[in-house]
Amino acid sequence: MGSTDVLHDGGINNTYEVVIFGAGISGLVSAAILLEQGIKHILIIDEYPHIGGNHISTSIGDMTFDVGSFIFQDTSDLLKYFPELRPLYVPIRAQSGRINPRGAIRKYPFSVEDEVIKAGPREWIRIALSLGFARLFRRRIRNAQDYAEYWIGRRLMKQSGLGHFMERFYGVPPANINIQFAQARMRWIRENATLRKRIYQFLRPAQPAYRPQQQLARPKEGFDYLYKAAADHLKRRGVKVLLGAKLVKVDREGEGFVVRSAVHSFHTSRVISTIPIPTMLKLCGLPTSGPLKTVTLLSLFYSFQGDRGFGCNVLYNFTATGAWKRLTVHSDFYGADRGREFFTVEVNANHVDGSIEKADQDFRKHTSAHGLYSGELHLEGSYVLENAYPIYVDEASNRAAESIRVLRDFGIESFGRQGGFDYQPTAQVSIQAAKSALLTA
Repeated sequence: MGSTDVLHDGGINNTYEVVIFGAGISGLVSAAILLEQGIKHILIIDEYPHIGGNHISTSIGDMTFDVGSFIFQDTSDLLKYFPELRPLYVPIRAQSGRINPRGAIRKYPFSVEDEVIKAGPREWIRIALSLGFARLFRRRIRNAQDYAEYWIGRRLMKQSGLGHFMERFYGVPPANINIQFAQARMRWIRENATLRKRIYQFLRPAQPAYRPQQQLARPKEGFDYLYKAAADHLKRRGVKVLLGAKLVKVDREGEGFVVRSAVHSFHTSRVISTIPIPTMLKLCGLPTSGPLKTVTLLSLFYSFQGDRGFGCNVLYNFTATGAWKRLTVHSDFYGADRGREFFTVEVNANHVDGSIEKADQDFRKHTSAHGLYSGELHLEGSYVLENAYPIYVDEASNRAAESIRVLRDFGIESFGRQGGFDYQPTAQVSIQAAKSALLTA
């Protein structure tokens, strides 16, 4: 695809103070922060033909589906940098559930009432013994499985289905996931899933001492419509955005750089990268420290009429079978389309050999076996997203850190979900990472 100036505001210049690779959350917020720092001549460049990075929506008729599941908060710093976005969001009250190993729909990610209280005295003893064994004998925590078992015990991990979900999410067994990732991104297990704390919370639920956050969903029109407002905000302040640009090379030139696309060449004194680390290394002609594995995500877009069998908006698969990991019912937020619900199902491509047909068949078989989606289910479309999020295996964290150091030595600032090989579960986490990188630079 050739380069096009998405802002149509008089064309592209040859020289910029900063060129930002990637027009996702990290790239957009980086531009806003740089503007606050007094930098005026900024170019955002992306090979994607849309703004928003991996926040992608697909419209089919009057239905709009997301590649993934995205819920925002009205306290997000994204609204600080781009206040125009606030009236575009749809206020929602999202409810998350999971289908557990016994096929029952339960609270996500854990339910003391169902997993413990209702299990009875015999199960209480098993859970206590399992947790006690883990605390006494699992002193060396080497991976994500060790980490989870230490905090909730092997018995509860199995009964809740957490282990099944972890493997389904990352595409590898929990025992293969680096402990660095578990400590950084699975802290919720330690903070919220320890047995004593969860029982205490169940018996004495906390009363919020502050205004609860308002949950928000993207507008019905999709992410393109949402992030155009962010692009327009940056445009009014002089930022240029180049989308659909085939990136070719980044060369050092004196104290600066020459950024080359298939159509343009730009001179800049500073380059910020929020794109995948291997891609940036290749553009700069730099060596890699070894492969960095990422998840390829298959998104299946369905419409449905009948009895879906559950009431929550987001449902996670914690069973031992079925390739799908999560589904999001968009019609709960935006209304049904001519009486039909519509939703997105996420599948790790590794579990279905990258086949949309196999993923569809597996989803139908699994949900039918568990009494879900009894009625007319139609596959409307699909989307394949590479580099959806990182997989922390085989010393990936160390290799990513070394690659970021190589880029830094070359003069490139690399951070974000892609540029930092950093699993960032929310937009707020991405924004905090960008602020940390740029405000301390």
